[in-house]
Amino acid sequence: KMKMFSTTTNLRPFFTIMLPAVQMTRIFVYGTLKKGQPNNYRMLDPAKGKAIFCTNARTVDKYPLVIAGQFNIPFLLNIPGQGHHIQGEIYSVDDQMLRYLDHFESVPDMYQRTLIQLQVEETPGSCGHAPAAGTTVEAYLYSTTTYKPEWVNLQTFENYDSYGDHGLEYVTREARDD
Repeated sequence: KMKMFSTTTNLRPFFTIMLPAVQMTRIFVYGTLKKGQPNNYRMLDPAKGKAIFCTNARTVDKYPLVIAGQFNIPFLLNIPGQGHHIQGEIYSVDDQMLRYLDHFESVPDMYQRTLIQLQVEETPGSCGHAPAAGTTVEAYLYSTTTYKPEWVNLQTFENYDSYGDHGLEYVTREARDD
């Protein structure tokens, strides 16, 4: 009599050992990296790493979101309690994309990666174990403590749009005369 065995059961430990777990980190984007904005394509480039859209959310605390500098860059000033509950998107990113975003956002000189609380606004996208609408989650965002003093007096926004009626369209890095 031939003894039968389960291939899946016998191979499972092999695959567990051979395939390392991928660490994913939640990132909240509120500016040019959002869908429909000038730098969103960077989130979609597999050569830079993996980024999966999870859901829309807003900050639990208020922050001033301003458009500043000669290139009309959106800056979230790290001044909790002032400004608006900022609307944005939560992505789940791998370590490679996280390193790319840190470099792109000039961490730590221009922006600092800060852990914040977010209120999930809608049913999650395709990132797996995403929280339900109305729940609170933690994610990192790129805010700044290195801003010019006069920026605190600029107009603040709840939801950034480079093409909004403010007339301050973002100047892409490719279009700058650096």
